[in-house]
Amino acid sequence: MAGRIKAEDVTYVREHSALDDVVSDYVQLKNAGGGQKKGLCPFHDEKSPSFHVTPSKGFFHCFGCQAGGDVIAFIMKLEHLTFTETVERLAERIGYTLKYESSGVSTGPSINRSRLVAANTAASIFYQEQLQLPAAQHGRDFLTKRGFDRDAAKNFNVGYAPDEWDGLYKNLKGKGFTDEELNLAGLVKEASKGMIDRYRNRLIWPVKDISGDVVGFGARKLASDEVDTGPKYLNSPETPVYKKNQILYGLDMAKKEIAKNRQVVIVEGYTDVMAAHLSGVTTAVATCGTAFGDEHIRIIRRLLMDADAFRGEVIFTFDGDAAGQKAALRAFEDDQKFVAQTFVAVEPNGMDPCELRQAHGDDAVRNLVARRVPLFEFAIKSVIANYDITAAEGRVNALNQVAPLIGKIRDASLRPEYVRLLAGWLGMEVDIVSTAVKKSGKSEQPQSDKRINLTDPILILEREVLKVKLQIPELAHSWVDLEPTAFSFPLYNDLRKLIDAQAEFNVQQLLEVCDRDELKSLITELIVEPIRTDGEVSDRYIISIFARLREVALSRSIAEIKSTLQRLNPVENDAQYQEIFGQLVGMEAARRVQKELALGES
Repeated sequence: MAGRIKAEDVTYVREHSALDDVVSDYVQLKNAGGGQKKGLCPFHDEKSPSFHVTPSKGFFHCFGCQAGGDVIAFIMKLEHLTFTETVERLAERIGYTLKYESSGVSTGPSINRSRLVAANTAASIFYQEQLQLPAAQHGRDFLTKRGFDRDAAKNFNVGYAPDEWDGLYKNLKGKGFTDEELNLAGLVKEASKGMIDRYRNRLIWPVKDISGDVVGFGARKLASDEVDTGPKYLNSPETPVYKKNQILYGLDMAKKEIAKNRQVVIVEGYTDVMAAHLSGVTTAVATCGTAFGDEHIRIIRRLLMDADAFRGEVIFTFDGDAAGQKAALRAFEDDQKFVAQTFVAVEPNGMDPCELRQAHGDDAVRNLVARRVPLFEFAIKSVIANYDITAAEGRVNALNQVAPLIGKIRDASLRPEYVRLLAGWLGMEVDIVSTAVKKSGKSEQPQSDKRINLTDPILILEREVLKVKLQIPELAHSWVDLEPTAFSFPLYNDLRKLIDAQAEFNVQQLLEVCDRDELKSLITELIVEPIRTDGEVSDRYIISIFARLREVALSRSIAEIKSTLQRLNPVENDAQYQEIFGQLVGMEAARRVQKELALGES
């Protein structure tokens, strides 16, 4: 295994990987004032942005789920990588070559994310080169028949897996990749004759993650079913870098347009994504051999900045057949997980975007998206179509089936309008339809906010002092003078002890030595939370809050001493009484000084 990454290299990578740039690959960030940016948290599902990034300090914190840390912690948590894998990935991102400490015994290269991505990238280049050779003519013909020329294939890195058992395997072995790496990346598989290529005689589409790394492949067979009995489309297996329920084909190309236009178009395949983008629908993406699910929704919501306001569009393209209608009804259930408005774009003749572009050109694909209809309308009409509404029984049965759908519409303000529309589609009285919807609807009580609102002025004061110490420690001169009882809130006091236990104060080191998640969360929260003062944080403000906290702590101690004196008999315990009374006089004097400092009178 490779040794540990040198500490100075870790520091370099951390300092040269701008947190807001890295986060922006996953989350749409907006300026939040005070040098902060915010967006929807990538670690939990939320409707209001509570994920804050402070680029100047290099830390993030979510005030909803309490996740926080630096750029390394962000990638580790989001991509489920080890510390070493994360640093390697960030180093690769900025083009920095890492140095490793010797581990004594070498057992070959470690299996890590960067090696798997490198293997996939090399495979993608190999496949693209193969597509230009004479043996791939039938592959090029396939693309041409579907309206994709050489430039289109090049733009989407389309390639060809040769009709050989081990063409790719030999190529990548020659580049220094091991059997273990190639197998783990899903590029080869073990057979009786040894390692063989996973794909043979297929067109190949490289699948990239949101940051543009090649993590897998989609392969379309070119031989007839008699010659090749395998599936029409063969996708990469699940690997450490390829999780199909978390990947959307084309997202690396579409992410900026999705965020800019607040629109995403969901299509069904690789060629549909190509056709859409080439037609000018640059927000198109597709799933990779799996149904559109919760993880995909979570990714899209973050890019759309899908928050409390009903803004943004999610547009599903479906065939007009029974399977398409069934998919639309599934999407209707998913719609409740979006705040953005959801639409359906259906081609009446059942053509997908690729076929539509072939038959009628780029304008037809753009028009398909432009003619989108609300998903509610499509889902409701799809159900009604199953009944004979010329008969009373058919109308009643259709109403009974459709009423629950309207009851589920998340935006309550839309329900009366759909009640009216449904009455017209069925030819029934509005009151009858409205009653049916009310009976079927399930009222949902909004969940109460479970976050603690610290409004206690003393706790606010304690919090401000900790923020100053963490954010601008060079100005926290009075920290060493704080009384042992300065922090009354247990977690704040634990943080104070952790800080004081360090020989030298360093926020990064503080997070590394901290072994309590709740304390780590508090640290990142206080680092990104603005200090409660208008404009620049002045020396006067810092002196004031430290003095005020000391005054409060001294008042607390004075109250305890007075209580002790009340329990003592000054005649029987004269010496002890005089000693404690002397402490009280000294504390009262110290409190007056701190009060004057807090008020700016000293």
